[in-house]
Amino acid sequence: MLTILEESLTWANFGIMLSVSVLMLLLVLGFVTYAIYFERKFIGWMQFRHGPTKTGPLGLLQSVADVAKLLIKEDTIPKQADRELFILAPILTFVPSFTALATFPFTSTWHFADLNVGLLYYAALSSISTIGIVLGGWASNNKYALLGGMRSAAQMVSYEIPLVISVIGVILMSGTLNMRLIVEGQQGWFWDWNFLPQLVGLIVFVIAGVSELNRTPFDLPEAESELVAGYHVEYSGFRFAFFMLAEYVYVFAISALVTILYFGGWYAPFPFLDFIPGIIWFLLKFSFFVFFLFWLRATLPRVRVDQLMGLGWKVLLPVALANVFLTAIVLEFLR
Repeated sequence: MLTILEESLTWANFGIMLSVSVLMLLLVLGFVTYAIYFERKFIGWMQFRHGPTKTGPLGLLQSVADVAKLLIKEDTIPKQADRELFILAPILTFVPSFTALATFPFTSTWHFADLNVGLLYYAALSSISTIGIVLGGWASNNKYALLGGMRSAAQMVSYEIPLVISVIGVILMSGTLNMRLIVEGQQGWFWDWNFLPQLVGLIVFVIAGVSELNRTPFDLPEAESELVAGYHVEYSGFRFAFFMLAEYVYVFAISALVTILYFGGWYAPFPFLDFIPGIIWFLLKFSFFVFFLFWLRATLPRVRVDQLMGLGWKVLLPVALANVFLTAIVLEFLR
């Protein structure tokens, strides 16, 4: 009888986890669909254009139509491509991007997995997407795709290092890798948030994060004017959609991480505003950083490869290391 009860509880827990996973996937897919729409509208507004207007009221169904088009579009695989790796690459790019979101706390109770090493878990899984992009470029048997894949490998490895080092200051101040505890350590007034004592780390994190996203001004792996479309030039239909989906999932992830690590997560800037639900504060901060990423794309030109690599190794890495040592010294004196 006890065995049957334990099995029932196990299946019930599995059902709950599966339901939450599906809900999270639907939320992320909804975000991606309308993030693309709002990015087009924002960039159009900044460049004195209208953006999507025809499909649905105010063009709200434009992204839905684009997704439908990608799903029913012919799926082509080049004859000389490495078929197995060509198919695997977009899956290997998207799946880690989604599973890395599992440890993000949106409020003190709204989170999927409360891991003690949540930040390390995200850093480890997000690195796997690099392999998928490199595989996609190499397996396509196309010189432009190969160049895009090699650029991506160089860029993402170079910027992954300062990205991870930049958050060590936050880890030292919080004494934990658990994202929920990092947010709880910022409770109080807005000057108790980590962005003030870790301003240098925040700047390094944002620059390295934008580079990890392969977005303007660091969109060299795609670089339409140079490489046609870079590592995914041979992909069409739903396989191409997986690459685009991964990019916008990482937009979601980086914006959420900045909110969690540096801007107090779900906490209000002033304690007397705590009557407003924490999820509202989280979404307001999160939306601002998503808009900031769109703003960068609309205004900044693409940098050269040598400028990109020089910034990563000669500027961001030394600054991130100096921030770690300075944080450790200050914390030791304040102890």
